[in-house]
Amino acid sequence: MNGPSVALVRSGAVAGALKRPRAGLDWALAGVAIALLLLGLIMISSASMTPADRVYGDPFHFFWRQLVHVALGVLAAVLALRLPLQLWARLSLALFGLGLLGLVLVLLPGVGREVNGSMRWMDVSGFSVQPSEFIKIFMILYVASYLARRSEEIRSAWRGFARPLVVLGAVVMLLLLEPDYGASVVLSATIVGMLFLGGVPIGRFLVCALAMGALFGLIILLAPYRLERVASFLHPWTDPFGSGFQLTQALIAIGRGEWFGVGLGSSVQKLFYLPEAHTDFLFAVLAEELGFVGILLVVSAFAFIVWRAFLIARRAERMAQPFAAYTAYGLGLLLGLQGFINIGVNLGVLPTKGLTLPLMSYGGSSMVASCLSVGLLLRVDLEARRGR
Repeated sequence: MNGPSVALVRSGAVAGALKRPRAGLDWALAGVAIALLLLGLIMISSASMTPADRVYGDPFHFFWRQLVHVALGVLAAVLALRLPLQLWARLSLALFGLGLLGLVLVLLPGVGREVNGSMRWMDVSGFSVQPSEFIKIFMILYVASYLARRSEEIRSAWRGFARPLVVLGAVVMLLLLEPDYGASVVLSATIVGMLFLGGVPIGRFLVCALAMGALFGLIILLAPYRLERVASFLHPWTDPFGSGFQLTQALIAIGRGEWFGVGLGSSVQKLFYLPEAHTDFLFAVLAEELGFVGILLVVSAFAFIVWRAFLIARRAERMAQPFAAYTAYGLGLLLGLQGFINIGVNLGVLPTKGLTLPLMSYGGSSMVASCLSVGLLLRVDLEARRGR
């Protein structure tokens, strides 16, 4: 792809910010995302009803809160859909700086809030915000802008390839200080994937991939709790009531589901057996209640979103819209990687990580970020089809 035109960052971005898009919406992508949102609400209600009733005296406590999260997410998606990509390109550096500031602030005593041993949340105007969810999107926008401006340098010189990796390293360091190993892995894989799709020679890509794999392996070895997670992943049944408890309970839930599930609302594992049933392990409850059919539907939905994102990116490439194309590639990689890693953890094929299932798991920041990603994808598609 050629470098971006000057109009990409200078022409009438603010003036046209709230214009109604003229091209038709990609209802297939929007419909699948909405279906996942609705299914997620149903499963959160089912998975959290008993603990919510015991702790809060309201079986729908988490459902009502998630409904608010979904409403905020839909508003974020509509905003992303209405704002032109020129504006996102112009603001990419500022948004990245804002995200970086959030990662620093959340580590400060009195600002960040510790939950389960991690400093990942801070309170903003009465809302609990997780900066690591938003830095993923802001980093994608920043790298997309960089790739569009320096495509030739990235292909031909090591320094062009190394600069975004240095920035990525700084972000990963802050994420590991929280600690948030799952977000670090997803963000790193997404950005390296974007660089590869941006035309980085295969040799440099392989060197980078091997170096990052070795680095994350070393990080696992240096942290006892991460090493314990890997050990429990490899041999969960050696300590089924200790380090392997989450995974064994998830596997029991999935096994009970068989082909068609035990029925909506009839899960046994959600009754204080499976920890984090409405967040990280929502997929296991879904598998128990809806069976293999439910698993197949959710996996197919995420596969469709990734396929659609890459299709949108290719269309933007053909229309000579490099920033749009790289943004779509990055968002597709982000949603796909986070979704399939969460599913892999629930199925016992990946070590346990603190990652939510996009568009489905309980959580405000995760929900808003996921919906924002879908809204941006829809905006890229609109502008690519309009030839802008």
